[in-house]
Amino acid sequence: MTNSKIGWNLETTYTKLPDKFFSIIDVNPVSYPELIVLNSPLADSLGLNGEALAEQEGVKVLAGNSVPEDGASLAQAYAGHQFGHFTMLGDGRALLIGEQLTPEGKRFDLQLKGSGRTPYSRGGDGRATLGPMLREYIISEAMHGLGIPTTRSLAVVTTGEPVYREKVLPGAILTRVAASHLRVGTFEFARQWTGEEGIKALTDYAIHRHYPEAAKDDKPYLAFLHEVIKIQAELIAKWQLVGFIHGVMNTDNMTICGETIDYGPCAFMNQYDPKTVFSSIDRQGRYAYGNQPYIGGWNLARLAETLVPLLHEDDEEGVKLAQTALEGYSVLFREAWMKGMAQKLGLKSFESGDETLFDQLLSAMEKYSADFTNTFRSLTLGELEGAVLFKSAEFVNWYSSWQKRLEKQEDNEETVKDRMQRANPSVIPRNHRVEEALEAAVENDDMKVMESLLEVITDPYSYNEAHKNYCEVPTDDNYQTFCGT
Repeated sequence: MTNSKIGWNLETTYTKLPDKFFSIIDVNPVSYPELIVLNSPLADSLGLNGEALAEQEGVKVLAGNSVPEDGASLAQAYAGHQFGHFTMLGDGRALLIGEQLTPEGKRFDLQLKGSGRTPYSRGGDGRATLGPMLREYIISEAMHGLGIPTTRSLAVVTTGEPVYREKVLPGAILTRVAASHLRVGTFEFARQWTGEEGIKALTDYAIHRHYPEAAKDDKPYLAFLHEVIKIQAELIAKWQLVGFIHGVMNTDNMTICGETIDYGPCAFMNQYDPKTVFSSIDRQGRYAYGNQPYIGGWNLARLAETLVPLLHEDDEEGVKLAQTALEGYSVLFREAWMKGMAQKLGLKSFESGDETLFDQLLSAMEKYSADFTNTFRSLTLGELEGAVLFKSAEFVNWYSSWQKRLEKQEDNEETVKDRMQRANPSVIPRNHRVEEALEAAVENDDMKVMESLLEVITDPYSYNEAHKNYCEVPTDDNYQTFCGT
């Protein structure tokens, strides 16, 4: 039990699902837990007292040494297609400690990542190291600042214990906040190991928790599928519009609620190239930037397969309904992406012919290796100097077409600039800046570099002149990311 002054207001509705969906486990205490970073604004929004949470009793919970009042200690079971191959998975190094009800009545999972072995650890030690946990904190909070649906990071604690990887590293635990941790892979698990009864229980739970309006539909399970397809199409469009590359779009890393989850091998693109891959394990480019929209559709097809028995009593009819729903994904994605691109170029709305305008710009950016974020930043500010792209004949011709298109909508320059500024981040968490912050924290116990970075990237649309040095691109872009396990 923990001190009530922290503000715990927990429930564990997930335990109402059949027992196969989770395992209750004992806590795995760590020796010397120490709070390294606490997201005070997030704590406040959850109805938690940040000051009390930072004290000894709160840190015990964040380290997995004790269970909070009305909380739990459970690992969730799920499966998934990893790089196209199906496998049994589950929370191999994470514990759900409860669902916090906020003062506004919203519900969020609180999960400890790096908390030790579970029945799903598959031979691993269940622990995490400080660098990857701080990395997830940085990127998830940057995504939130960008306005992209995402899991959040409440805190990181060090464990005082070594973790053995290629070398000995300091152990750490991250507290992740999510609307829920239900995944496409959770439904795949249900299909494989619980049968139709388990699929129905899980889907009913997901509808009640995330899409209550679907329950009122004549075909609630089909309505649920349509909602998940829509929210994922919109999410992936938002990724594309800021150059975010997830890196490991396995079905166990696609949430039913439409939040970005798992920040292991992710990164933001510098030079525009649809083939960009950062992940060291994605040797075939399956999850390259340009493939993300297609993989989203592939993953959703795996979800639809699990729902076929619920969509219609006749499987053949169920398959037809699922296929029709899935056909809408590409349309929804295109609509979201076109709308976003129009805003990035200051257009009030997307019109016929605009797609050519977008494609011509991106083609020129690719040809001249233009930086994705800085190109749109320069267009927003009207600072068209320096980059090779801006001197090219392709760009000069494109720019003329763009100006003619802007003239059609009869907005003044300030209105156009304001629209562009709200759609084009001035800064992103550049890979070299993230690594700089992690090195300072892990190697030198210096959190100031990370704190400065967070201040900038959580306010990416401010166009603050003081942040200009964070817009600089790295001199060496041969960057690789790793899963962090």
